Amino acid sequence: MKFIQLLFITLVFVGSVFSQDKPAPNLLTLDRIYNSKEFRQQYPQPTQWIENGNAYAAVEFDDNGQNELVRYDSKTQKKKTFVKAGQLTPKGKDKAIYIESFTLSPDESKVLIFTNSSRVWRANTKGDFWVYDFKTKKLNQIGKEFSSSSLMFAKFSTDNKYVGYVHDFNVYKEEFKTGKVTQLTFDGTKDIINGTFDWVYEEEFGCRDGFRWSPDAELIAYWQLDASDIGTFYMINNTDSIYSQLIPLQYPKVGEDPSACRVAVVGTKKGDIKWIPVPGGAKENYIPGIQWVNSDLLLVQQINRKQNHLKVWKYQPSTDKLSMVYEETEETWVDLSYPDVSSSGWGENDLKIVDNGTAFLRMTENDAWRNVYKINIETGAKTLLTAGDYDVAAMFAHTDDRLFFSASPTNSAQRYLYSVGMSGKGDTIRHTPKKFSGINRYKVSPNGKYAMHSHSNAMMPNTVRLVSLPNHKVVKTLVENSDFKNKLKTIDLPEVEFFTVKTEDGIEVDGRMVKPTNFDPNKKYPVLFHVYGEPWGQVGTDNFIGLWNVMLAQKGYVVISMDNRGTPCLKGSKWRKSIYRKVGIINSRDQAMAAKEVLKWNFIDPARTAVWGWSGGGSMTLNLLFRYPEIYKTGMSVAPVSDQLIYDNIYQERYMGLPQENREDFVEGSPITYAKNLEGNLFLVHGTNDDNVHYQSAELLINELVKHNKIFQMMSYPGRSHGIYEGAGTSLHLRNMLLNYLTTHTEAGGRGEKGSRP
Repeated sequence: MKFIQLLFITLVFVGSVFSQDKPAPNLLTLDRIYNSKEFRQQYPQPTQWIENGNAYAAVEFDDNGQNELVRYDSKTQKKKTFVKAGQLTPKGKDKAIYIESFTLSPDESKVLIFTNSSRVWRANTKGDFWVYDFKTKKLNQIGKEFSSSSLMFAKFSTDNKYVGYVHDFNVYKEEFKTGKVTQLTFDGTKDIINGTFDWVYEEEFGCRDGFRWSPDAELIAYWQLDASDIGTFYMINNTDSIYSQLIPLQYPKVGEDPSACRVAVVGTKKGDIKWIPVPGGAKENYIPGIQWVNSDLLLVQQINRKQNHLKVWKYQPSTDKLSMVYEETEETWVDLSYPDVSSSGWGENDLKIVDNGTAFLRMTENDAWRNVYKINIETGAKTLLTAGDYDVAAMFAHTDDRLFFSASPTNSAQRYLYSVGMSGKGDTIRHTPKKFSGINRYKVSPNGKYAMHSHSNAMMPNTVRLVSLPNHKVVKTLVENSDFKNKLKTIDLPEVEFFTVKTEDGIEVDGRMVKPTNFDPNKKYPVLFHVYGEPWGQVGTDNFIGLWNVMLAQKGYVVISMDNRGTPCLKGSKWRKSIYRKVGIINSRDQAMAAKEVLKWNFIDPARTAVWGWSGGGSMTLNLLFRYPEIYKTGMSVAPVSDQLIYDNIYQERYMGLPQENREDFVEGSPITYAKNLEGNLFLVHGTNDDNVHYQSAELLINELVKHNKIFQMMSYPGRSHGIYEGAGTSLHLRNMLLNYLTTHTEAGGRGEKGSRP
């Protein structure tokens, strides 16, 4: 259900009804947005800091449209092409390999290039890998004896002699000089998973790459998951042949045991395997992180099934000694990573190692706020780094003496760059200038002297700049998006306001409002609430609202996004953790009670009230329609969880507990329990091959609605996943369906004469 949080941040949502008439040049339509290529945003090419941040490497395109690697001096911006397209062209080919991502070796003498990728679950993590050697000027393919697009997570050894990778659930190493391939694990199957993860570890812990080289390249630490006892959920492909085909998916439902997990170190010379003696049951504990501190010290993170008890162990391979260095408990849940609009959402759970390998950093919520502590690896002593009555949103990077992080102490809709001393003493410094109001993201250089700065606000699409630190001086604008911004100036644009309403329960809910273009305060307008409302997403943020919302405003809708308790707003631990065992209950009530306050505004028409959302937002839409039919007249629910008892175990158990102990909470929070109360207009949308929220969710809800003779409309998309984007014309069609339903059941535009908002 976290999918929609990244989807709304990273995609432009659009939708319209096809018209036979030529649209006015100042108005948006689906055709203009999707097919005319008028509104194309620029996105930064892959970059990597090199030379400790004094330079960076980037992908660019030559005059023939082929990619190459270039080096920029961070200070002077002097450019040097150090891998030309011709050097990236394999023998017998006439085009350079396409660079999807790249990594330089530790000594920066070689570059590893990922290309020809294919999708595994959510991300494209299988593909081909090539190495270009700067010294020999040669390009060689890694793992060329294996089938195309079948290697995963290739990475250099720290001595620059090998590349390790995963193929068919086994770990391999390959020597550069000789091309010799050595298989290090041999028991990998679809059930015994070495060096990577099953569906739920990737989806809920962000775990994909499942092995780590030791600093001396003598050992590789890796995960092994045993999924042989995991239940298989079957999706069905009905469209690629005259007979249906089953698509099996190992998917642990809530209340079901997870894959058994253990971690090992394997010798890279002799292939000897030593299992790390982590205590506790392999199915009763998760291991979301392992990482090397030095060649004989490995940190292992372990969290229990309920995810409210985290332990960090240190392990010495030479002695096989395991001892606990850190422990953290919560009455609710312990977060490993923190979803936030200033970070990427998914990623590895590695701890940041500091003070020359003697300590690590950990964000915790054991007090009223989310803070960063430094933990001494030898003694476990804690040093508070971010003291203050505010939340840290995300950690970006650190140097020997400074920690760079994201926060916004006075406005939860925004994010800014701060830094604090690594000693726990000294002032906290804000680096983002006031002129960059909105959402700011940073990729800070290792030496802390530079950063790639991405900035947007509600009416300003993303701009990427290289800035120097600590003064935040712009060195170069990397992505201006000037063409897109100029096109925006040619269309009618709405006003955006941020507001707070206090509900009858005394809860202050923050929101973002997009007003209709040509807004007249003497008229009443329909309102469309866009919702998410679960712990993985915040929607009322000060980043670009997207063309979908602009178009809705042009049609005469007020579009409101509000964040209830339980969402990852920077409003304190109590705000975020109050949703524990109450998903679907307090979040829907907060939304409904806040909506009641909005409907009191004189320019809002309470008879024309609609709501929509995707994934967790789809679930929220159902709960609002079913629980509060007196408020919401129309709802559009995309890919919702209708019954919490059918979603995956890691996510649902983290926030709801175990159904064996408190099943009644799952039932009470599930929309399907209240489907009998439907009075308004419901449009349900789901992809039949959704591997995240299964199509089963829609079918169960349909049965319940039919049982109670509730009339609704539905659109299923054959073979589409949770994002419903696969296949020609899918995104265009979906947005058209949504807007057509909205305009049919919630008439657009202002009407009547009334006063202004109080």
